[in-house]
Amino acid sequence: MARKSTTYVCQNCGASHSKWSGKCDSCNAWNSLVEEQVSESAPKGLGKTRGSRIEFVGLKGTGVQPQRSISGINEFDRVTGGGLVPGSATLVGGDPGIGKSTLLMQVTAALSRTIPCAYISGEESIDQLRMRADRLGLADTSVDLATATSVRDIVATLDDIKTPGLVIIDSIQCMYVDSLDSAPGTVSQVRSSAQELIRIAKRRGFALILVGHVTKEGTIAGPRVLEHMVDTVLYFEGDHSHQFRIMRAVKNRFGASDEIGVFEMTEAGLAEVPNPSALFLSERDIEATGAGVFAGMEGTRPMLVEIQCLIAPSSQATPRRAVVGWDSGRLAMVMAVLEARCGLALGGAEVYLNVAGGLKISEPAADLAVAAALVSSLGGTPVPPETVVFGEIGLSGEVRAVSQMDARLKEAEKLGFTQAIIPARKKKAGQSASKKTSYTGNLKIIEIGHLNDLVFLLPEKTPAKPGTSNHSHFSQGAARNG
Repeated sequence: MARKSTTYVCQNCGASHSKWSGKCDSCNAWNSLVEEQVSESAPKGLGKTRGSRIEFVGLKGTGVQPQRSISGINEFDRVTGGGLVPGSATLVGGDPGIGKSTLLMQVTAALSRTIPCAYISGEESIDQLRMRADRLGLADTSVDLATATSVRDIVATLDDIKTPGLVIIDSIQCMYVDSLDSAPGTVSQVRSSAQELIRIAKRRGFALILVGHVTKEGTIAGPRVLEHMVDTVLYFEGDHSHQFRIMRAVKNRFGASDEIGVFEMTEAGLAEVPNPSALFLSERDIEATGAGVFAGMEGTRPMLVEIQCLIAPSSQATPRRAVVGWDSGRLAMVMAVLEARCGLALGGAEVYLNVAGGLKISEPAADLAVAAALVSSLGGTPVPPETVVFGEIGLSGEVRAVSQMDARLKEAEKLGFTQAIIPARKKKAGQSASKKTSYTGNLKIIEIGHLNDLVFLLPEKTPAKPGTSNHSHFSQGAARNG
């Protein structure tokens, strides 16, 4: 009989340690080592037993592609690439209380009109699930409910009954495989439970959705291999102080990654937002300084959001930089370029940057909109009303073109904007201006090639404050930098 020994496994990265310590040597996470029992058996090879021969086939097949299951909730269908694929495994993660279970209950109820659906919960009782369904007005839908945590029981049940079209597991951290001695939620249990559930989903051909907890850093708890095992990884994010919720696809084998769906939290559950740009801009003050509208892209969807900036004098040796919804390192780079290439002194002031609506922006195309908000706040001149801004900034101060410019401009025009500040179209040797964009709408296009052009578009309005610098210093800085 194989002996059992103790090992300590990091719940953040899955690394094994022979003894406990406060810090994992692999990922540097603190207090993440958990004791687990493992069998001491010598590793064995394949031996002399001959395996079965596998058959290879070509890329082009004669079978019919499986048809997606469309829920009718357009924002969810958009994120998944047009609906759930039979035999696929989807992992949904998000902060506690963000609305994961509520949304999946609504998706299950919507799909139950066309395919059999099962909702298996390891966290809530049947009565609690019925209370949520009644609150959402979904009590009359034909959804099969169950509470279970044993993966062996779940697999045996799904393998014995008529195959459902969709199975929800809420959540994977509650499931356990009884052949393992570790507690539910540990690395080995999460990995083994997900592997068994994904295997039966592929074999029986039903869509599987796993709900995953997240760590305090915002990543899905458990081993990273869990995200590699599934076909689609969705993050449900949002600020609890805002009513908006964003479902973001970070991995999708059946559609575009970085696609997002926007929902609004209401008393009757999560309502989809077909035009999020209009909502994000609904409370915008066009006369306010330090604010600019950025035309961004989230996957294949153009989206307009307001970027707000406040520059205030600082009495501290190290002025504060507070950023919400954007990369703080990117803000430091834009400020450095404005100082070095445009002569604007920002180093001694406190800078606060906010993306209105609770949306998080990661694309470099927001550089120019952030610069416009900074220059507007510093000089006291509002960005021209009904103007959108986008473009990437280089370290020499040049403004570079970004992708999908046509889609950004068309979305701005659809929402009533009349002007756009965009990167200049470069000329090639012996040719006219290259077609960076084929947009032929009614927007007034202002092309700029350098940040100095943006500073000239927003001249100083308020007098200089003691200890700060504004556009009156621009001429000297521009002369120094050519």
